[in-house]
Amino acid sequence: MKLKPEHIAIIMDGNGRWAKARGLPRAAGHRAGVEALRQTVRNADDLGIRWITVYAFSSENWSRPKSEVSDLMGLLKLFIRRDLAELHQNGVKVRVIGERQSLQPDIAALLEEAELLTRDNGALNLVIAFNYGSRDEIARAAARIAEAAVAGQLDPRDITPESFGAFLDTADIPDPDLIIRTGGEIRLSNFLLWQAAYAELVFLSCYWPDFGKAHLVEAIQTFAARERRFGGVPAAGVAS
Repeated sequence: MKLKPEHIAIIMDGNGRWAKARGLPRAAGHRAGVEALRQTVRNADDLGIRWITVYAFSSENWSRPKSEVSDLMGLLKLFIRRDLAELHQNGVKVRVIGERQSLQPDIAALLEEAELLTRDNGALNLVIAFNYGSRDEIARAAARIAEAAVAGQLDPRDITPESFGAFLDTADIPDPDLIIRTGGEIRLSNFLLWQAAYAELVFLSCYWPDFGKAHLVEAIQTFAARERRFGGVPAAGVAS
């Protein structure tokens, strides 16, 4: 591959439809999705990808039926309790982005535990977007900037895209080079809207539980075939 993304972000879509197509409850699709996530982290590490961000639970997902939300919370707990030791052993650093103040104490504690245990690792960075919505993230960043300005710590005239980015949940995380969405939908669904400004987007028809190494390689190859200009002009000899 002539060009490999440093940071891949994934919208893991299609668990429910995968289960429905098999006559299974939605919970079965979510369980299969956790296994796909586990394999994807391993595959990304094998391919030399340094950053993976996954859209695990959006701030809008709370509107789903209570039984499904409960199943998802249970899967999160299971993933951390069962897989955290392996992630740590393999040098994976876990980072969580999203709003935490409103989370139940046991969920918040698990997320903090995952970050604290793996904070010194450096093989691969796994960013979990949990209770995350990009508009909410941007609004929270703007509120923190306003507070700093009122306190006299920041001159509003000095605000730039770079300084604004320092107030986001992803302050010390590189912007994604590639965003993959499974499930056939073609939208970002309030995911990393600020950070995705120059990301390459790849939409796949497969449901998330079916996402395997071949799909990941295909997406990376698609990325490598594109010319990234970041608002500039094409390279010499390349048609626009």
